Amino acid sequence: MEDSEKYLMVAALDFGTTYSGYAFSMRSDFLKQPLDIQANPVWKAGSQKFMSLKTPTCLLLDSNREFVAFGFDAEDQWTDLLYEEEHEEYYFFERFKMNLHNNKNITSEMLLDDVTEKKQLPAFDVFKLSIQYLVNHLLDVLKNQGNVVRHNEVRWVLTVPAIWTDRAKKFMRSCAEAAGIPKDNLFLALEPETASIFCQYLSTEKLRGSEPGFTMTSEGTEYMVVDLGGGTADITVHKKVANGRLKEKHRAIGNDCGGTSIDRRFFELFEEIFGNTIINLLKKECPLAYLDLVREFESQKRAVETSNKTKVTMSIPIVALDEMCQKSLQKNLKTLLENSPYSKEIKLTKGGKIRISVDFFKTFFMPSIEGVISLMREIFRNKSLKNVAHVLIVGGFSECKLMQDAVRNAFPDQRIINPNEAGLSVLKGAVLFGHKPDYIQSRVMRCSYGVKTNLPWNEKKYDRKHHVLMDGEERCDNIFSLIVEKNESVEAGMIVKKSFFTPYEHQEKMDIMVYVSEEATPGYVDDDTCYLLCTPTITFSDTCKDRRWVDVAFVLGNTEIDLKAHDRNSGKAISAKFNLI
Repeated sequence: MEDSEKYLMVAALDFGTTYSGYAFSMRSDFLKQPLDIQANPVWKAGSQKFMSLKTPTCLLLDSNREFVAFGFDAEDQWTDLLYEEEHEEYYFFERFKMNLHNNKNITSEMLLDDVTEKKQLPAFDVFKLSIQYLVNHLLDVLKNQGNVVRHNEVRWVLTVPAIWTDRAKKFMRSCAEAAGIPKDNLFLALEPETASIFCQYLSTEKLRGSEPGFTMTSEGTEYMVVDLGGGTADITVHKKVANGRLKEKHRAIGNDCGGTSIDRRFFELFEEIFGNTIINLLKKECPLAYLDLVREFESQKRAVETSNKTKVTMSIPIVALDEMCQKSLQKNLKTLLENSPYSKEIKLTKGGKIRISVDFFKTFFMPSIEGVISLMREIFRNKSLKNVAHVLIVGGFSECKLMQDAVRNAFPDQRIINPNEAGLSVLKGAVLFGHKPDYIQSRVMRCSYGVKTNLPWNEKKYDRKHHVLMDGEERCDNIFSLIVEKNESVEAGMIVKKSFFTPYEHQEKMDIMVYVSEEATPGYVDDDTCYLLCTPTITFSDTCKDRRWVDVAFVLGNTEIDLKAHDRNSGKAISAKFNLI
């Protein structure tokens, strides 16, 4: 949005792996009281009817692939359909955001399995309809409050993990635009950054674990941000700089050790005990029993404390599971459990429940906790970060006491801070980011970017396998021409220019091959560490016989990479499309 005075409101969408929500504030309120942020308070949490600030990330579509419901409402309607055995023609999707994590093959045509794994739909449609629901729900809430706001009067912010690829970010942007958000009104915000920004506005009393007198707003303060969501852990380091903004000191790193990784290990245990097809059979043949099992584990997972001494008692769909066991393994559930290596830790009760020793139940958490601690240690090994004395842990999974205690034990010399509203810190921080999108002054590049090029041949310098003849001239092809290097600190909006020319007469367009590498300075684009990010297309409004030089400016250091192109002779801007998906 070019004129920052035109927007009336900032609305942020936190599209999470397990839960999603939105928050908003008027520009006039932000100028007076930045933390006067409203989150939707009326999600009704299923049959219990308690109020929740977020709703499950799940979508229900009918046989015509038309929207039926999202969130708690989708869960309830899907459950009713299962009870009535009328679900076969419907599509139910849940926790589908993780399909974008570590996926280098994201396209607008890729498909998603629904929860039964019997049916598929384009991922683009599933994400688009989900975002569209959140947008429309927000606008309806405002309308009911007497605030009629148009799309183009809102500065929209969509949160994404900092560790995501550019292609995943572009996919989310494209889905949001297809959902009706105007392109120029949409900002992508990185989740650990927005949580960090939110905590900049909090008083010391609301930063649980901070010492008296500590303030995150002091110039020179350095702290680690550990964002623990449902799907991913996202970790970086920030420093408060002189102009009141934040500087990233270490590139964001992370993995898939968020809260849902615990669920995954629980279901893997079920497959080890009752056969590796048991969960898939349950999904396909008894989806209601599967949904009950997921909900029950989620409930027990949240109740575990480090001080628990008793066993964990869980309800399980024993009739359905027993039927599946006898069908696939010709043994009943009780026999399989008693013959398993876990018979001492897990007992079947007469009432059809299982009792799990607390110590064993906690083992579901340990790989995730150890994964987070390992990532933190990797950052702390950087000698330039020796002054980082505070760790800010945020996100829904950060409220797990097992995680908090483990982090404190692993880093006794650091002050571990878990703010009030840790689960909403990303969402509310995204609203603040929307009002002040330049809050992050600089970022550290997560990978190296370059373009494919060729240079005059040098026998001593280049690998012979890249030797080519071009118009009778010996050249080296497939060279990785560096745009920016991994771990390089880049000011937000920094421009790196590259020049290209048209090799043919009357050329109508030009494709540039942009590559990404995990190495700092790769030699060739076909190295194992490199992959093709995209092929931006530059389209000419007219053609000419002579060689035409094009100056391409790559815009770096923002939450999304961008490019601009100009004709060198005329100085005019040329249409350039960053076709990531």
